[in-house]
Amino acid sequence: MALVTGGKRIGAVVATELARRGADVALVYRASRTEAEETAAAIRALGRRAAVLRADLAAPDAAERAVEETVGQLGRLDVLVNMASMYQMKSFDELAVADWDAQMAVDLRAAWLCARAAVPHMRRVRGGRIVNFSDWMARSGRPRYRGYLPYYVAKAGIVALTEALAFELASDQILVNAVAPGPIVAPEGTSDEEFAQVERATPLGRWGGEIEIAKAVVALVESDFMTGETVRVDGGRHLK
Repeated sequence: MALVTGGKRIGAVVATELARRGADVALVYRASRTEAEETAAAIRALGRRAAVLRADLAAPDAAERAVEETVGQLGRLDVLVNMASMYQMKSFDELAVADWDAQMAVDLRAAWLCARAAVPHMRRVRGGRIVNFSDWMARSGRPRYRGYLPYYVAKAGIVALTEALAFELASDQILVNAVAPGPIVAPEGTSDEEFAQVERATPLGRWGGEIEIAKAVVALVESDFMTGETVRVDGGRHLK
């Protein structure tokens, strides 16, 4: 049984691929109910159970509620995929404390809180998998774009959180890894020229598409001996 937070766009494909491999899936959304219900329908069409849960993971108690509802509806929890994230540009001079706190609450703190809530249930079934989401820039240790300071710091924190959780939970056979996406899907509003610029900057010469992230998540879930790793899925973008 799997719990996926942030089930829009890429998350929808991840959830569907997990279902395709036999998992029942709970989807946590904040505002995108329609997309979550569509993904749930696709999961059910594959013969698996799906639960749709609304939660604002910026709230400290939301993670525990989401995990408890997942277990209540699906019976157990084996896999946690922390994908909930904020991605917005704001210049350094415009940043406020509230911007910093909001980014950290969703991208970093919520991943820890979801893991903390999930671990007791994974211990009951003698193991589990946690997959967090970082970013190729944070994994590479090199900020590339101005205007994303809290985002970059939060995603760098995810790398550290993944390593620390992997170390703490290894004796429980709970494996913790992270995915660091690169040019997968163009953000809304991307111009044709910006799209082409990314292609030129990526050694493989193209955007990856959602399925490449789903493949990485599935690989980490299926591994029995990889833990504490953050895997870049970026078409070699970090090499330039």
